Amino acid sequence: MPLQLKKPLAFIDLETTGTNLACDRIVEIAIVRIGLDGSKQIKRKLVNPEIPIPTGASDVHGITDDMVREAPVFKQIANEVKQFIENCDLGGYNSNRFDIPLLVEEFLRSGLEFDLASRKLLDVQKIYHQMEQRTLGAAYKFYCNKALEGAHSAEVDATATSEILEAQLERYPQLGDSVETILNFLGEEQIVDLARRFIMEKGVEVFNFGKHKGKAVSDVLKAEPQYYDWMMKGEFPLHTKQKLTEIFNRTMLKKG
Repeated sequence: MPLQLKKPLAFIDLETTGTNLACDRIVEIAIVRIGLDGSKQIKRKLVNPEIPIPTGASDVHGITDDMVREAPVFKQIANEVKQFIENCDLGGYNSNRFDIPLLVEEFLRSGLEFDLASRKLLDVQKIYHQMEQRTLGAAYKFYCNKALEGAHSAEVDATATSEILEAQLERYPQLGDSVETILNFLGEEQIVDLARRFIMEKGVEVFNFGKHKGKAVSDVLKAEPQYYDWMMKGEFPLHTKQKLTEIFNRTMLKKG
């Protein structure tokens, strides 16, 4: 079943120095952009992360310090990447919890705002886990009957993810044929910050970690304004700090 798009859909896959959203960096980015007519454009870049790539990470994706020594740093390609996915909904495999949050962190470090409010976020892994419960390689074999050669190359993974979605639409007609119908079926998350340090409960932002877990963020900030300072100085992702500041400013304005 062909996907009926209202906006272009960009599948994103990152290879990185690690999995910590606050301090790890991109070493390779690949984007497969599906146009409204079904056409595909691919952009792939090696990126100098400006920090050493741990051996464990290189063992996974095969990218070493020597390979990215002459590559651009993310700030040099940030505007190019942003323009390539302008007006696109975003897709990927485990992308809502990793690729998109880390990409947003890189944009923020580069001084670029990146609007998520107007975009749909379609994580193909959620379909697979809800329907079958497996991994990307197994998903590719299951849905496309192909072995995932070159796994952990960003372009290979992003392309495979787009093919998996096409096969999922054929297999599960209940998904419909648009990003909107798929998200209606899966249930669209209300995301506060991409690292999920805060979540929405009954229309209110609440802490999702630590000693204040389950408490309204605004209530804690009113009672303990120093907690804001602690988080802003701590090793939290920039996007988390950005959202915390928005809540803090809103709370203090109401308090005044």
